[in-house]
Amino acid sequence: MSEEPERLAEGTLISHLLELRDRLLRAFIAVIIVFIPCAIYSNELFTFIAQPLIDKLPKGATLIATSVISPFMTPFKLAFFVALYVAMPVVLYQIWAFVAPGLYRRERRFGLPLLLSSIVLFYVGTAFAYVAVFPVMFEFFAKTTPAGVTMMTDITSYMDFVLTMFFAFGVAFEVPVAVVLLVLAGLVRVEKLAEARGYVLIGIFVIAAFLTPPDAVSQSIMAIPMYLLYEGGLVMARVMQKMRRADAEQSSGSP
Repeated sequence: MSEEPERLAEGTLISHLLELRDRLLRAFIAVIIVFIPCAIYSNELFTFIAQPLIDKLPKGATLIATSVISPFMTPFKLAFFVALYVAMPVVLYQIWAFVAPGLYRRERRFGLPLLLSSIVLFYVGTAFAYVAVFPVMFEFFAKTTPAGVTMMTDITSYMDFVLTMFFAFGVAFEVPVAVVLLVLAGLVRVEKLAEARGYVLIGIFVIAAFLTPPDAVSQSIMAIPMYLLYEGGLVMARVMQKMRRADAEQSSGSP
């Protein structure tokens, strides 16, 4: 006897809107809860984020504030972004909990690991930027400062630059997830992606050239991990493709 087709959860437009409101409210509360201690220790957070540059500044040079309110507003803004960064798993979980009832069991089986891996990879990308990229990058900037020029960076400009780099490296480390989604969506075959390795490598270096400062070291530090993650994405795509085929065969062969 064949199994009944899986039915998705249904609801009225009002019920969906109410649930969306509740999910967004929970995500907002999570961000606020994390933001409170971040705001209290906002100056310490800024010092921590600025430490890679402070360590590479020439003797006697310091970060500066060119606006009257920037000594307060810059750490305060940073505290909000840190709170959003820390609370992001809760925010994404609320989004997933809202979307998941509208997905089939098989889609949920593949979607949840991809969501979790994307969160982890984004965090790994930002940590990699702070630990491995910033020291090399700021040392290069400090050594290439022209004679007669003192390197004294504005704190607001520094925060904007650092947040952009964090976001760039976080997104760059999502390469495996992008590869898996392209394959599972049927937009491209794994074999085609494997054959295009040379073009992908060139494209990655071009992207890294736009996202990093104009020096070969920073570009390579970003491009090499991206390419390795691309290869990892191919492996993950093959594994998940086999799992999907096995599920399809099991479903078609079930009595």
